[in-house]
Amino acid sequence: MLAAVAAKTEAGRTAPGGGGAEAGPGLWALGGVTLRDWGPVRHRNPVLLHLSPIPPDPQPADALQCPGGLQPQADATNFHNQLWNVLTGRAFNNTYLFYGGYRAGPESSSAYSIRLAYLLSPLACLLLSFCGILRRMVKGLPQKLFLGQDYRSPLSAKVFSSWDFCIRGQEAAVIKKHEISNEFKVELEEGRRFQMVQEQTRAQRACHLLTYLRVNTLNGLLVGGAISAIFWATKYSQDNKEEPLFVLLQYLPPGVIALVNSLGPLLFVFLVQLEKYPPNTEVNLTLIWCVVLKLASLGMFSFSLGQTMLCIGRNKTSCESHGYNVCDYQCWENSVGEELYKLSTFNFLLMVAFAFLVTLPRRLLVERFSGRFWAWLDREEFLVPKNVLDIVAGQTVTWMGLFYCPLLPLLNSVFIFLTFYIKKYTLLRNSKASPRRFRASSSTFFFQLVLILGLLLATVPLAYVVSSIHSSWDCGLFTNYSAPWQVVPDLVELRLPPIGQHALHYLGSHAFSFPLLILLSLVLTVCVSQSQANARAIQGLRKQLLWQVREKWHLVEDLSRLLPESGLGDSVGPESLYSRSSRQRSFCPGTPGPRSPGSPGSPRSPKFSPSHVDPTCRFRFPSSAEQ
Repeated sequence: MLAAVAAKTEAGRTAPGGGGAEAGPGLWALGGVTLRDWGPVRHRNPVLLHLSPIPPDPQPADALQCPGGLQPQADATNFHNQLWNVLTGRAFNNTYLFYGGYRAGPESSSAYSIRLAYLLSPLACLLLSFCGILRRMVKGLPQKLFLGQDYRSPLSAKVFSSWDFCIRGQEAAVIKKHEISNEFKVELEEGRRFQMVQEQTRAQRACHLLTYLRVNTLNGLLVGGAISAIFWATKYSQDNKEEPLFVLLQYLPPGVIALVNSLGPLLFVFLVQLEKYPPNTEVNLTLIWCVVLKLASLGMFSFSLGQTMLCIGRNKTSCESHGYNVCDYQCWENSVGEELYKLSTFNFLLMVAFAFLVTLPRRLLVERFSGRFWAWLDREEFLVPKNVLDIVAGQTVTWMGLFYCPLLPLLNSVFIFLTFYIKKYTLLRNSKASPRRFRASSSTFFFQLVLILGLLLATVPLAYVVSSIHSSWDCGLFTNYSAPWQVVPDLVELRLPPIGQHALHYLGSHAFSFPLLILLSLVLTVCVSQSQANARAIQGLRKQLLWQVREKWHLVEDLSRLLPESGLGDSVGPESLYSRSSRQRSFCPGTPGPRSPGSPGSPRSPKFSPSHVDPTCRFRFPSSAEQ
């Protein structure tokens, strides 16, 4: 059967005229460059399911006149080195790694739809990721609300309660000692900077404000220049696909992104240090600018791909009929998947090369030679925030490629597994601790927030593509649909009974949206009221805690006065005994003392009376009369 079909297609190619229905050009699923609709043969024989072309749009392909004809896809055999095929993704162009490797016939009444599964799987993955990140973010909120934004635990509490007495191993004890030492260094440095800020004059504060504006302006210009370089690198790489150096141009956008993300944090650290902030604030500001740079670079990379392939913001003749640049990209989903595949692969290879070709030789040279230059060079600083942001950026790229490269999460999981052990070796053998301290516990919420921003950056373009962009007529599962989301209403109409269809139409109508909006408003009002009540309760508990602390101090003062007086009891007259016995010294927790903020301002009774004692108080100092 395969030989017969191949012979028939070859005869169609070499037939005179070549423009009829039987002699027209044919499109092979693997390595083909032209188009022909012989879908009925494919549907009659399931063996040809993955070897045959996908039926095109009803609009004929020859209605669009491209300059020079359709650009052929580069064949794997044309490359001199097969390794480049793996690095660029061309070797997997027709496999299940990319969007174009998934094919299916027309929808039927079967219970399972591969199109619906392919469409809803990325959306479900993004939704589950959002719920998981949000759950981890909410875990840290109650403690922050209770402690407040400017809460700082005293050093005495850290001195007496920081050690973990469950530690038994020597290595764990050394790590805990270093952790406590770093915490003390951060506290003392922040206290010193806070004292310097309090002692500043108006002129010094004005100079600091000018420095702040100048530094942040420079940081903004750096980010703008970085994203402009990424945009032009991506545009140049896509516009010069037929150049002899196309293999090197394939990795031009990932290389520029990696260069920007490597040099940007170094410049941010240098500029932020000019503002003379406390260490924790300095690290946080540097992280914020690094996050802006990474997310802006990925966003500009996505926009440049959309402008080149989908003609977003451009007027091009080849985009008018199909909604994308059909002359240069017959399967634009595969092209986007290849770009994200190259970006993820390049980041991993760059990390491996930097670990074994830069960090390791640097450590060996520093240990081998001595001198002022080698002492200045020293080992590389291992920056925890930078490495965490690199992982976050890699996860964002994975989310962006869920639709175009479905197996990219599996590939990224392998990369993360190998990255962990390579980073562990680099940290323990080749690096040194950074002198800039930061609070890892307070930065966890910040990193989760960055993950949320990365998730939104990946979700917005995907939602726009799924709902509004026409799919490729040359490959994939949605060739006969104006947009991938169109498969959902078609399947609803095909498989659901009329009652279910009416229910779904009602859920999507304005008649349901208004009651839902009112219900959500009521729920939001209840949640806000509950949150305000909890905030008031927290403030009351904090005041009560403060009263208890003050009461303990009053008790300590009374006890310090009572002990010397009890030693002079023989020489003291009855008046002093009554005056001493008239004081009520309560040990009741939560009960305001005689001079507590919550105690009434009534004067003390000159004589002791048992009726003045609070019956709910079980503990108090015994007076001399009771003894």
